Amino acid sequence: MSARDLLVEASHGIGSRPGRLVLTILGTVLGIAAVVVTLGMAQTGAGQIAKQFDAVAATQAVAQPATTQTMGGDTRARTTLPWNSPDRVLRLNGIEAAALLADVDVAGARISAVPVVDPTAPQLAAPAVVAASSGLLDAVRGTLSTGRLFDAGHDARGDRVVVLGAGAAERLGVNRVDSQPSIFIGERAYTVIGILGDTARRRDLLDAVILPLGTARADFGLAAPGELQMRIDVGAGSLVSEQVPIALSPNTPENVEVSAPPTGGELARNVRGDINVVFLALGAVALIVGGLGIANVTLLSVMERVGEIGLRRALGATRAQVAAQFIVESVVVGLLGGLIGSALGVFVVVGVSAWQDWTPIVDLPLAFGSALLGGVIGLLAGAYPAIKAASLEPVTALRGGL
Repeated sequence: MSARDLLVEASHGIGSRPGRLVLTILGTVLGIAAVVVTLGMAQTGAGQIAKQFDAVAATQAVAQPATTQTMGGDTRARTTLPWNSPDRVLRLNGIEAAALLADVDVAGARISAVPVVDPTAPQLAAPAVVAASSGLLDAVRGTLSTGRLFDAGHDARGDRVVVLGAGAAERLGVNRVDSQPSIFIGERAYTVIGILGDTARRRDLLDAVILPLGTARADFGLAAPGELQMRIDVGAGSLVSEQVPIALSPNTPENVEVSAPPTGGELARNVRGDINVVFLALGAVALIVGGLGIANVTLLSVMERVGEIGLRRALGATRAQVAAQFIVESVVVGLLGGLIGSALGVFVVVGVSAWQDWTPIVDLPLAFGSALLGGVIGLLAGAYPAIKAASLEPVTALRGGL
């Protein structure tokens, strides 16, 4: 039996029952399509994330003192950030703006816009008090709705000026600064010079009273900054993570922790990996089901064609030729399922991408490899039925088929 004869006989065996053929390859089609759609949509989604990567998150980093656990179970900072931290890090490549921030403990002092306490007025929660350096707006991508931010001179002199977040200003009843309104923290009066309208980072600042660092040190004994907010170039996260601790604490850089964003490529790979893990498992289950379907139908075909197998053996066909015929039938069925499933998966990826106005990304090796995977599934599924067919003795096969 030549290779051509083998293919002809296998084709005849496959095509003799078209309904069964469709049902047999359905599991393989679904499995291969699931694999292609999963990998294709993962690549497309990762590309879309990289394309529309959040510019704020990609260009923001935070440096804080590392903490350690004490014997009593409390946490304490290993070091403190220098007061001139912004000047130090602005010398580094990749950092565009920097500002120090610290929460201020006002020891329960009342915060209001009037110096007289009205006992009949309802008690409202006091806004938080935060100290910041003069580069705050650039560092957190903030904008002022009115007024201005304090500068390095206010900080150095410890001037009693504040900037109110939009929420804090509304709560205190301050909506303009041209009349030089004041608020009171305890018994001290602070002139409102600006109102913060919005910020891309540290949204809690919109509900806070913001003081210069020098003022917080002079009036409330602020001991150390809490964190350093930095606006960095896209892709500079790894460089900033390495250099900032050395710049802030040259002798003990391990005492400074820097939270910097991963690069867009790393994020895309992470997202693609997460998607693949979930959906490839589903695709594998579908492939197993498809392979079992091919094995079941091929084994059923062997049982139905026992007489044919006996006749072929009696006419001189070897065991290898009989096994090869059923192996080829299984491989052809698997290839058909793989080709149809791969094409279906590509169409799904392109269709969904077109519907969402995305750029579809499907690797050609993925599409062709998935089609060949169907043939491999058919080969594995047809191995046992082929061995079963080849093991039949001619006399026994003829008796069972007649």
